[in-house]
Formats: sequence, C-alpha cells, structure tokens
Amino acid sequence: MAILSVLKATVVALAVAACAPLLAQGTPIDAAAFDALVAHGPVADPATIAANQWASKIKQAGTLRLGATQTSNLFSQLNEKDGRIRGFDAGLAQLLTRYILGDGSRYRFTQVTSSTREQVLVNDQVDMVLATYSITPARAEKISFAGPYYTSQAGVLVKSGNQAIQSYHDLAGKRVATQAGSTGPAILAQFAPKAVVQEFQTHQEALDALRQGRVDAYVTDYTLLLNALSLGTGDTHLAGAPFGPQDPYGIGLPKGSDGVAFVNAFLKKIEADGTWARLWKVTIGQRTGSTNVPAPPPLP
Repeated sequence: MAILSVLKATVVALAVAACAPLLAQGTPIDAAAFDALVAHGPVADPATIAANQWASKIKQAGTLRLGATQTSNLFSQLNEKDGRIRGFDAGLAQLLTRYILGDGSRYRFTQVTSSTREQVLVNDQVDMVLATYSITPARAEKISFAGPYYTSQAGVLVKSGNQAIQSYHDLAGKRVATQAGSTGPAILAQFAPKAVVQEFQTHQEALDALRQGRVDAYVTDYTLLLNALSLGTGDTHLAGAPFGPQDPYGIGLPKGSDGVAFVNAFLKKIEADGTWARLWKVTIGQRTGSTNVPAPPPLP
C-alpha cells in the first residue's frame, strides 16, 4: 500500500535524524492547527444519528466514553500545560465526538493498555477504543472493529551505537522487550523464536527498559517506535526495515454494535473531504519530515 512506502521512508529519515537539526530537538505538534482542524470537522445531521443505535446512545448521554492513551507522541499525547490530548488517534476520536455531539471536547477519557482494551469494551466502560489498536481474529471474537483507518508493521528499536543488531534476524539469544497483550509476542514467536522475550505492560515501560540497558531491543508496532524517534532524544535508532505482516489499525467497538457501519461511514467522509489527510500532515507528516500524504487503507 502507499502508506507502507511512505512510512518506510519516514523510518529511514528518522533513523538518520542527526542530519535534521529540527528533529534532533523533537518537533512539537502545531496545537493551534490541530485544534482548528477538530473545531471545523463535519457534524452529522439528526437523521443520521437517529438511524444508528450506537450513535443515538452517545447523543442521549451527551458524552462519548473513549478508551485511549495519552503517552503516544504522534498518536495521542497529553499536553500537561493545557490538559489537551493531541495526535493522529486523538484527532480521529475528537473529530468523531464532534460528528456525533457537535463538540470535539465532549468525551470522557479512560486510559487503556494493550492488555485492557477488549475488557473495557466487554464491561461497557467505554463506547469505543481508539489506541493504535491492531485488528486481529482473536480480538474480533470479543469485540467488533470499525476501520481500518491506518496500517503498520513491526519494527526493532535498539540503543544508539548498537551495531550487533541490524534487523530482526539478529535477535536470537538477545533480551527483547515487547508489550503484553500486543501483537509483539506473536510476531517475535514467528520471526525471532530464539529471542529472550520480556513483556511489559506499556510502551513507556518497554522503552525505559531499553534505554536503561535491561533489554537489548524493543520490538513493537513501528509507528509506535516513530514516537520515540520523533522526540529527538537521539539515544535510540531503528534496526533494519519494518517486517512482518501488515498491521491494520481499527476502532474497537462493542461486539455486534451497529456503530461499525456508522464509524466506517464517518471515516469515508473525512477521507473524501480531505480531513484525514490534513490530520496526518499536522500530527505525523510535519513532525517526521514526511511530505507525501499516504493513502488511507480501503474500508469495507
């Protein structure tokens, strides 16, 4: 897909971030542009809302209950100064909130991890989960997915100066971090079965373990690894190209929910009117030095 070639180019660009002084300092999001984009997103007409049980429930409640994260630099990052969460996933969530409720700020945030995303939906604690959430058959047995709205692969992150690990082929016998409940353990079992895998509950815990030398590498979704590189700390780099199967990101919804059709229609709308592309530019493109907007993955 087009997005794959674009993100591979982004990986290469970020891996040599020393050549880009701006990225070396970390490139903050343009908060004003992000906020303006959300504030001018489309709003569904009353008939569209009334025709859908999932959306009607949210409309009646006056708040969308969102399962998400706030520590993913490119996708969903909390700004402690103004209390706002911004990023690609955060933008989609806020645009969808505006589409249903007319105001992108009318959501109630619940922190999720790779291990809790299905459970908060099964327990009716949230209306949806939007958190770089890979669509897998095992997860689809418990919940439903709208999308995909993005695609990715796996990547290997190592400390700067580590020349022993050039790609996933070099992980045999190495201590490798990944996230519990993510696709990482299965990918490592398939592509690096001799790696010594250590599972962590969050991305930050795994990243800290790598930076502190407690593990030799960190394998996870490479768009999450872009988060680490976009911070410009210079203490890590990507080892080799992305690998493994294409990883489609979906929006988690309660099992059997008619919200799937509603959210997919919303995604098609913002892709057609250019909102998706503008959001990508503000949250990812401008911050990683990538100027070519990828094509979103096909929707059902």
